[in-house]
Amino acid sequence: MSNPSIRAVLWDFGGVITESPFEAFRRFEEARGLPTDFIRTINTINADSNAWARFERSELSLDEFDRAFEAESKTAGHALRGSEIAPLLYGAVRPTMVAALKQCKRHFKNACLTNNVITNTRHGPPTTEDRAAEVMNVLALFDAVVESSKIGARKPERRFYEIALQHLGIRAEEAVFLDDLGINLKPARAMGMATIKVIDPDAALQELETLLRIPLWTPA
Repeated sequence: MSNPSIRAVLWDFGGVITESPFEAFRRFEEARGLPTDFIRTINTINADSNAWARFERSELSLDEFDRAFEAESKTAGHALRGSEIAPLLYGAVRPTMVAALKQCKRHFKNACLTNNVITNTRHGPPTTEDRAAEVMNVLALFDAVVESSKIGARKPERRFYEIALQHLGIRAEEAVFLDDLGINLKPARAMGMATIKVIDPDAALQELETLLRIPLWTPA
C-alpha cells in the first residue's frame, strides 16, 4: 500500500529527469580553457537579479540575455555570449527516472517544477528534433508543468512553490519534492514538503521508494 500521507510527487527537470546542465557547463569550460565552474559562479552573483534569473522569469528576451550575460561574464574575467550558454541547458533523459515517474502516476499526482527559459523550443534548444520529441513525451506524463518562464517566478522563490501546490490542489505536507540543488529544496522543506536531493539518481530513487512505499527502483 502506498504512503497515504503523500498525494503528489514534484520533480525538477534538468538534473533530475535529465542529466544536470552543470555537466554540459563543465564540458564547455574545458573546451574553452575556462576555469572550472566559471559559468555556475557567474550565476550565483546577485542570484535573484542577474541575467540568468531574469531570463528564467522571462524578464529578458534571448537577445537581451545574450548581451546581459556577456557583460556579466566579461566583468568576471571571460566574456561569453548568453546565446552560447542557453543550449547547454538540455541534457539526456534518464530512463530510470522516467520509469519511476510512470510508476508514481499509478498512485500519486505528479508535477514538473522547472526553472527554464523561452527560446525557440521549451527547456532550451535540443540538438535534434528526436531529442525535442523525447522531452515533450516526458513532459506529457505530468499532471502539471510549472515553468518559471511562464509564471514569472523561479525556484527558490516561495511563490513558485505556492503556485505549484495550487495547481495540484494539495498542501505542502502532502508532497515530496526532488531537486538536484539544495538551495531549491530548502524553502520547500520549510513549507512542509518532504525533500530528496538528487546527486546519485539511483540513491535518490531508493529514498523515494522508501518514502512512497511503492516499487520504483531496479538496480542495473
